[in-house]
Amino acid sequence: MALNFDLHDLAAFRAVAELQNFRRAAEAVHISQPAFSRRIDKLEQALGVPLLTRTTRRVTLTAVGRDFARKVAAWLDELDATLLAVRGVSASRLAEVTVACVPSTVYYFLSQSIRRYREHYPRVRVRIFDAGANEVLAAVARGEADFGLNFIGSAEPDIHFRPLLKERFVAACRRDHPLAKRRSTTWRELAAHDFISVGKSSGNRLLIDQALAAVRGAPQGLYETQHVTTMLGLVEAGLGVAAVPSLAMPAKDHPLLVSVPLGEPVVTRRVGLIRRAGRTLAPAAQQLYDFLAAPPGAAGGPVSSR
Repeated sequence: MALNFDLHDLAAFRAVAELQNFRRAAEAVHISQPAFSRRIDKLEQALGVPLLTRTTRRVTLTAVGRDFARKVAAWLDELDATLLAVRGVSASRLAEVTVACVPSTVYYFLSQSIRRYREHYPRVRVRIFDAGANEVLAAVARGEADFGLNFIGSAEPDIHFRPLLKERFVAACRRDHPLAKRRSTTWRELAAHDFISVGKSSGNRLLIDQALAAVRGAPQGLYETQHVTTMLGLVEAGLGVAAVPSLAMPAKDHPLLVSVPLGEPVVTRRVGLIRRAGRTLAPAAQQLYDFLAAPPGAAGGPVSSR
């Protein structure tokens, strides 16, 4: 029996299965939403079973749809790899990779790895989605990014988290601040100074609040921002001190800013690679993932933790 659907219909179904939103899925395959809906209707009619349950607010997969989505993803990935091989083209050329990451990882991990990656695969386009931890996690979970660099995700059942390093939070202050000459300081000592914190929606804020739940006299934010880079801008302007991940601090020879080890308690976070569990990366994305996952000192891999 001939089935009246084609690869475009399968690609449309894969997009809506991953994004669970008709508008975003239509944008992902570059067609109008009415045309996209017709492709899904055509596929369901050809198969004779409903693949999606649609309401005014969300799209969910039926039991048959979930099983079919897994098979379609595997088919299309295999087809991509096969076509590249048949054409005699390197599996990571003429491709695009989207990496989601928290901003503090860009300088320490991503920029150096992309530079080396480009030396090997100069025709691969790399898109970087730099955002907060929750947004990075959501982008990977929805399939909008191939993989990500994040410090949350290890507890998510549908996310595979590959740790790269553990870093500690440090006190950030100006070089002319009283804390700047200290060999170390504590959270309670920070409370004696104007303190700059990140908003409650931040993943860093959640880590800090959990670690300091039993600490009496923990610092309270006089200023609050949404991003660590903004915090550092306020510190540089002399408006106070902040607690930031060590990766977020500029180089040690920065003319204005200095980091001071922060303890009682020592608060740490694990930074790692995140990807959807059970999903095979496209060849170009796998190559870049491998560069980032390489052990310390290996070509393309991260250097040792500071």
